[in-house]
Amino acid sequence: QVHLVESGGGLVQPGGSLRLSCAASGSIRSIYVMAWYRQAPGKQRQLVATITNGGTTNYADSVRGRFTISRDNAKNTLYLQMNNLKPEDTAVYYCNGGSWGQGTQVTVSS
Repeated sequence: QVHLVESGGGLVQPGGSLRLSCAASGSIRSIYVMAWYRQAPGKQRQLVATITNGGTTNYADSVRGRFTISRDNAKNTLYLQMNNLKPEDTAVYYCNGGSWGQGTQVTVSS
């Protein structure tokens, strides 16, 4: 298993954008599916988006059309581009590729 480290979170106003990154300690080329999850205070961790190593993506209904997941196998990095952010997107965001990162906080507030 690779060690994963998320970054890119922060405080943003509604309607704003953020790009999350998840850097792996080793090659992600052989990891078939990588994913982003999020967990809001008092709620269960939920799946946000997935991507296969062939580039097939899938999204939760709540983020489809606003978020874009991508991966760069050469850089061993997973990304999540988040546009038109809403207060309900506030959560700790985690990447998963067989193991969990430590998470990065995203807060959407005016």
